[in-house]
Amino acid sequence: MCIPKTSPILLTRNLLYTGITRAKKLLIVIGGKQTIDYMIKNVDSKKRNTGLESFLRE
Repeated sequence: MCIPKTSPILLTRNLLYTGITRAKKLLIVIGGKQTIDYMIKNVDSKKRNTGLESFLRE
């Protein structure tokens, strides 16, 4: 899993958790310690407006 320095909005604990739980046999995390620590501490979850709900209703 590659974790680049990017917008803090994208660096969430949920994203890190998803990457970890989807690994089947092995996970190698590539990224800076500060960035990974930030993700672990960042519990902010923004509501995502994807339009999926309206797409599925149609």
